[in-house]
Amino acid sequence: MATTSAPSQAGSRMRLERPAPLREAAYEALMELIITRELRPGQHLVENELAAQLGVSRQPIREALQRLQSEGWVDLRPALGAFVHVPTDAEADELLGVRTLLEAESARLAARAAKPPQVDHLWDLHRTGEKALASGDKEGLVTANDAFHSYIVAMSGNSVLANLIGQVGRRVRWYYEPIALARGKDAWDEHSELIEAIAGRSGKRAGDLMRRHTERTREIYHERRQEAADEGVA
Repeated sequence: MATTSAPSQAGSRMRLERPAPLREAAYEALMELIITRELRPGQHLVENELAAQLGVSRQPIREALQRLQSEGWVDLRPALGAFVHVPTDAEADELLGVRTLLEAESARLAARAAKPPQVDHLWDLHRTGEKALASGDKEGLVTANDAFHSYIVAMSGNSVLANLIGQVGRRVRWYYEPIALARGKDAWDEHSELIEAIAGRSGKRAGDLMRRHTERTREIYHERRQEAADEGVA
């Protein structure tokens, strides 16, 4: 069910810097608000309200919305306007399935090439995530999870793989945000096992653990979607 739009406090903090090309800056700002769900799925996007939030004219907002529509983040409906796209179960399943394949391979390669300072940094990222979890900081948890997975991709040393994962990374954040706290301790325990496998340079085990880890995220996402549907929540 679509919700009425209203300028958020977070949006008002994101007024854009003038030196950046405005259409690009507006695109990045709106995408971030969608990913963090400050602009929620189904929400009506009113150009003049968004322009006021970001401190720009309506033209860069209009151009940004058109680009977001072409990438599947926004739906433009004739005579009704723009709305944040509501992801379907099929879309989520396809994306998270691709993520599983790519990240399992990145973990396998990372383990084969792992160096002690890189493993130490993984533990640092792990501690950051555990602190966010302990304080119930969902935004911090999503950021820590993204940093952890991104670093393993970087460790793989495969630039093509990194580029492919980068293409799906933002949408993965969008799907992960609602379940970050639900995944909670289990996810970070799984991360700990993964670091140990990488430290031991066991490529097969690291790949298998990452596959199970990302598949569990997909399962939890679908479980939460079903619970919301059963409760009549859009």
